[in-house]
Amino acid sequence: MPADYREEDYRPVEAPDSTYFLSGTRIEIIRPLCGRQRPRHVLFDFDGTLSLIREGWPDVMVPMMVEVLRATGTDESPETLRELVIEFVMQLNGKQTIYQMIRLAEEVRRRGGRPEDPLAYKQIYHERLMERIDGRRDALRCGEVSPQQMLVPHSLEILDAFRQRGVQLYVASGTDERYVLEEARLLGLDAYFGRHIYGAQDDYRAFSKAKVIERILTENNVDGASLAGFGDGYVEIQNIRAVGGTAVAVASDESGRSGKADPWKRDRLIGVGAHLVIPDYRDGLALLDYLWDKS
Repeated sequence: MPADYREEDYRPVEAPDSTYFLSGTRIEIIRPLCGRQRPRHVLFDFDGTLSLIREGWPDVMVPMMVEVLRATGTDESPETLRELVIEFVMQLNGKQTIYQMIRLAEEVRRRGGRPEDPLAYKQIYHERLMERIDGRRDALRCGEVSPQQMLVPHSLEILDAFRQRGVQLYVASGTDERYVLEEARLLGLDAYFGRHIYGAQDDYRAFSKAKVIERILTENNVDGASLAGFGDGYVEIQNIRAVGGTAVAVASDESGRSGKADPWKRDRLIGVGAHLVIPDYRDGLALLDYLWDKS
């Protein structure tokens, strides 16, 4: 794979001087929505925005990459390599997984190593990640845990509320589509999204969240103002903003499910232009009222 990949990098925009919370909620208003259309189409990211099945994925990806870089014979310490890897893994978070693996191959090459194809690195990562999360998937299959235990809190309630308002729902994920489809079924999310679940392909140029957004607008003959997007990664926030849609940052606390916004996610997503920040969907009905009343 060539190194000149094209999916957009993080592009910061000017942040407002102050923000405020919608009364009685944890909905943080970053850029008020006065005069906007009511959303007719709503796009969700998957991992960290709805699903928590893959919570903890950096604890798999980062050690795997450090292992690969140490094998080049570099004299850098494991701690130095870990800091480097964490920085670029999180910097690229939100893009398809393959982009992190392309960067890994570049770092191997910089150290005089002969990198594997990024797809090979992605396969190693997926195998190790599956070892970590297979128990969660099995527990969902056999009913030992309910889908609600593996979802960002109150996900089903907000999806129900959108559906009751006649909104068409979509998923676009940087995770491989076959995994997204399977995990959506395990969580009962396929009933909400139907055929509108899209994920990464081995040919990474064939998929992007921006392409999914373009398809939504084209097939429905609508402009971006009728679109809202929810995500915990910068890509979907940036893409939604680029077409004039409403971007809701889901700064989810994946491991603690505390109802408090994750500070790193919050700052990063405000920096790329999010209109609103929420920690989860516990104030979902108030959020929908705001989206409709302020439209």
